[in-house]
Amino acid sequence: MTNEAIKLAVITGGHSFNVPEFRHLFERLEGVKAYIQHLDDFATASKEIRESYDALLFYIMMMDGPSDDEPGFRGKPKTVLEQLGNSAQGIIVMHHGLLAYPDWSLWNDLVGIENRNLQSYEHDIGLNIKVVNPDHPITRGLSDWHMVDETYELQDPLPSVNTLLSVSAPKSMQTLAWTHSFKQSCVFCLQLGHDQRAWQNPHFQALLGNGIHWTCHP
Repeated sequence: MTNEAIKLAVITGGHSFNVPEFRHLFERLEGVKAYIQHLDDFATASKEIRESYDALLFYIMMMDGPSDDEPGFRGKPKTVLEQLGNSAQGIIVMHHGLLAYPDWSLWNDLVGIENRNLQSYEHDIGLNIKVVNPDHPITRGLSDWHMVDETYELQDPLPSVNTLLSVSAPKSMQTLAWTHSFKQSCVFCLQLGHDQRAWQNPHFQALLGNGIHWTCHP
């Protein structure tokens, strides 16, 4: 980990969220300078600006597309997203970001899940989180914990990923956090993080902060 703060683009869109609390989450993360922006802003930014970020965190839930046949203010999101992994830029996909573009094979490959058709979901579920790989830099120092969050009944990622967290709960995927590679990028995927009940949890904050740093300095 370097002394310079990680420049993180936090890319949103397609789902509402509590803006002040979401901003406070990233203000709490040590060594992270977050730039929260809609996908429209990221897709219309210059290549130089997009490449200036050390890491990209996707908190999007667009269900259609992506498409370049959009009004000009949306830029060319398909072309921009197709460039993911062409550099060593870190990538984090958080919570409903796993559900974005359910019919797009590139997003399947990015998150490491073959079939992302959501069967069901439940809000405000008490979860007993198990740390599967305590020696990984993202989970190092963390022990099992309890938190309240939204669950997804979704296919688990491929066996080739590195599983970090798991849970045993009805209507929930078993794997909650994992890492893998996508072209040249290190990718950290995290199912947790629906709202401030999760964001205010110190274990969640530590996990997310570690994950952001790991994608840049594995």
